[in-house]
Amino acid sequence: MRSRAKHLALLGATAGLLGAALAVPSAASAAPDEASDPLAGSGIAAWNVVAFWYGQSKANLNAATPYDVETKVVAKHLSKGGPSADGKPGLVSPIGGAGSTSSKNVNLPRTTGKVFFLDADKNPRWCTATSLQSKYKNLVATAGHCVYDTESNAATMKYWVFVPAYYQGKTPYGIYVGKQAFTHYDFDVYEDFDRNYAFVTVYNGLKAPHDGGPLDGDWKKVSKSEWDKYRSYGTYPWIVDKYTKKIGSKYYIWKFVDAGRLGDNVGGQGFAYNQKRNVKDYVFGYPSGSHPDGNHAYTGQTQKWCYGTTFPASASAIKAEELLGVKCSFTGEGSSGSAWMYKYSNTSRKGYLNGVTAAVSDTDGNDRIDVSLSPYFDGETYGIYKHAANLWSGSIA
Repeated sequence: MRSRAKHLALLGATAGLLGAALAVPSAASAAPDEASDPLAGSGIAAWNVVAFWYGQSKANLNAATPYDVETKVVAKHLSKGGPSADGKPGLVSPIGGAGSTSSKNVNLPRTTGKVFFLDADKNPRWCTATSLQSKYKNLVATAGHCVYDTESNAATMKYWVFVPAYYQGKTPYGIYVGKQAFTHYDFDVYEDFDRNYAFVTVYNGLKAPHDGGPLDGDWKKVSKSEWDKYRSYGTYPWIVDKYTKKIGSKYYIWKFVDAGRLGDNVGGQGFAYNQKRNVKDYVFGYPSGSHPDGNHAYTGQTQKWCYGTTFPASASAIKAEELLGVKCSFTGEGSSGSAWMYKYSNTSRKGYLNGVTAAVSDTDGNDRIDVSLSPYFDGETYGIYKHAANLWSGSIA
């Protein structure tokens, strides 16, 4: 395995995200390519997550700031070396969704949106992500560091959700709580940024009946034991205090509306792997923040795009030797996880995910970001995607 071999020498010296829990692979018995971790493992856990983001008129959603860990790096355009295919090129076809084609983001995909989560300091943050084709229409792709906390070496980010087609604070298709995250073993254990991607299964979306707190008709009756579970699970007292209640001998929680499956609502992009290193890709994301010279180019409130021909690249600061680059002015804040779309059609708004932004760079030294960087999607990437794409999640309403 191309990437695993590069890191075997680091065993015993490098503590990965799950290093204490995973056995060291031997030459005779290598570990599987994918590593997985739970996000919200139950309906009660997911309910608390959605209440956190929808509650108080979406206060936490609106207060979230872009996640920019290890995104600005010095990158090198490679004339030799770089990523290479490990097999024949492949494409998985995209699927359409039933949502309206009308949008303020003309010709931009509804499949792209934001993922929101809490960082190690419990601050609300966000990255970019996209909906992918999958058996149960429930899969999201983003950068690995937007799921796994490389700063604190915690297993995963907390309160992780996806909001497709995010636009200026709006959640038009609901909020989709992450159930389980999958990434390459080498990223999970060794923080190998050549494998900085993640695939996340999500539950059916949920919508609040309206903005703000619950009205009289927005309560769901539950049993005493269920009510106790909802109250005992909550990390934040204000969720318990505002969104559970007892009237006499009856018990209630805030009732969310089931928004249906992600892929049914917005569709799912296809998947590309082992493609040539010099193809034309669109990049869709939510860049935010300033260039190194202080120019504040993007707000992160609306989806943006860039377009160019990919090329082999490396970034020694993050020990990434097998990346792809594309000319793009997206600043690092918020653009992590941006979708690199191969053969994208403006008419159908469909294409094939060919990468996700893991970092950005100013390659000509003029203090303006000019290149986005992505891991190369090869057969190992496809294997992890395929595994995640066949897992069911279901409804939590």
